[in-house]
Amino acid sequence: MNPQVKSLAMTFCLLALLGSASIDAASEGMHRTLTLGAYTTPREVYSKAIIPAFQQYWKRKTGEDVRFQESYLGSGAQARAIVGGFEADVAALSLEADIDSIVRAGLIQRDWRQGDTQGMVTRSIVVIAVRAGNPKKVRDWDDLRQPGLDILTPNVRTSGGAKWNVCALYGAALRGGASAPKLDATAAETLLSDVLRRVTVMDKGARESMINFEKGVGDVAITYENEVLVGRQSGQDYDYVVPHSTILIENPAAVVETYADKHGNRDLAEAFVAFLTSPEAQRAFADYGLRPVDAGVAEEVASRFPDVPDLFSIRDLGGWQQMEKTLFSPSGVYERAMAGAR
Repeated sequence: MNPQVKSLAMTFCLLALLGSASIDAASEGMHRTLTLGAYTTPREVYSKAIIPAFQQYWKRKTGEDVRFQESYLGSGAQARAIVGGFEADVAALSLEADIDSIVRAGLIQRDWRQGDTQGMVTRSIVVIAVRAGNPKKVRDWDDLRQPGLDILTPNVRTSGGAKWNVCALYGAALRGGASAPKLDATAAETLLSDVLRRVTVMDKGARESMINFEKGVGDVAITYENEVLVGRQSGQDYDYVVPHSTILIENPAAVVETYADKHGNRDLAEAFVAFLTSPEAQRAFADYGLRPVDAGVAEEVASRFPDVPDLFSIRDLGGWQQMEKTLFSPSGVYERAMAGAR
C-alpha cells in the first residue's frame, strides 16, 4: 500500500475509534448514580422491587437513566458509616434515632420529618419467630424466661432491630398484657435480664440473626414481622407469635443533603425518598411483609397482617431520646440487664 494512503487509512481508523469512544462516553454520561445506605431488613424489596420501579418512573419522567449503588448494614452501623464518610445520597434506616445521628453530624440540615408520614416510609411490629408447630409453646414475652430456651436477637450496638426488640419487651412489661400484670421498672428490668440470659447469639443485624435461625440455630428469634414473612415466602418452614403487647416499628428515610449536593443528586435523592411513600412503592413494601404508611394501601392489605391487642409506639415510652437515655446509655437498663444476665 502507498505509504501516504496507508497513513490516511490509519488516520481515518483512529478518528473512527475516537468517534466511537466519544459516543460511548456520551452514552455513559446519560445517567447518574444514586447511593443508598440502608439497614439490612428490606434488602430484597429495595433491590428487586423499589429500585427497578423508581428507575422506570424516573426514565419516563425525565428520560434519564439512574443507576444505584446499594449498601446494607445494621442500622446503627450504617448510620456510623455515613457519619464516618460513606457518601450515601439517601439513608433508609431502622429508627429515627439513627437518622438523627446523621443530623447531629451536620450532614442533614433540613427537617427530614416533613410530610404526612413524618419521614417514615414503612412500618412493622416486633414478633417472636418460632419453629414450625411452636414446640416450645411460646405465647408471649414471659414465656421467653423458660429454662433451656435458646434465643436469638441482634446486638444493640450495631442493629436498629435489636433496639426495637428491647423496647418491645421492656415496654410490654411496663404495660402488662392478657397473661401478665403490669410491672414496675425494676421488675421489667428483671424480665429483660432473664430473657437476655437465654440469648445464645447476638448478630450484627436483624437479617443475619434470621439467617442463623434459618440454619437451625436457636429455638426462637425476636425479630421484625416482615423478616418472618419474607422467609416464609422463600420456603422457610417456621411460624411466628404476635405478643399481646408489642411495639409499632417505624422506619425512616431521608436525603443526606451534604453528600447529595456534592454528587449533584439533590433532586434525584428527593424524588427517590418521595417515591418510597407512593402507592406503587407502598404496595411493593407490603408484598415483602412491611406494613404500609400510606393509609389507602394499608387498608387494601390489612387482611395480610394480624391485629395486635395492645400495639404501642416509641412515643408511648417517651420517644427515642428518652429511650436512648433510659435503656441504651452506658448506665441504662439494657447494660444493667446484660450484667445481670452474665
